[in-house]
Amino acid sequence: MTDAAAFKGKKGLTRLWNALGYSRDGLSAAWKNEAAFREEVLLAAITIPLAFYLGNSGIDRALMVGSIILILIVEILNSGLEAVVDKASPEKHELAKRAKDMGSAAVLLSLINAAVIWACVLL
Repeated sequence: MTDAAAFKGKKGLTRLWNALGYSRDGLSAAWKNEAAFREEVLLAAITIPLAFYLGNSGIDRALMVGSIILILIVEILNSGLEAVVDKASPEKHELAKRAKDMGSAAVLLSLINAAVIWACVLL
């Protein structure tokens, strides 16, 4: 039985515990293997406390913090997509390039989203 099959058969706290472990492993892999993720974590370490300082309301702070966390989420999804594409298609291929470019575009859009939200809240 594979790890994935064993995970799906678990229920309750055991399933939650396993899921937390997989999430920890994913965060660790992103930190070790992705320079962009490390840079964005540094950005988050600076901007999240700043959001609590600069935000005038709970909504302001939630929007500002949420926009930064979204960048991290999209970066992790992009990194996962790139890893799968590299495994499935190690040679250069138009569809592999398209998938990777779309993942990169998603990260760019999450960065623009954060900039727009911060500008709307602060200006």
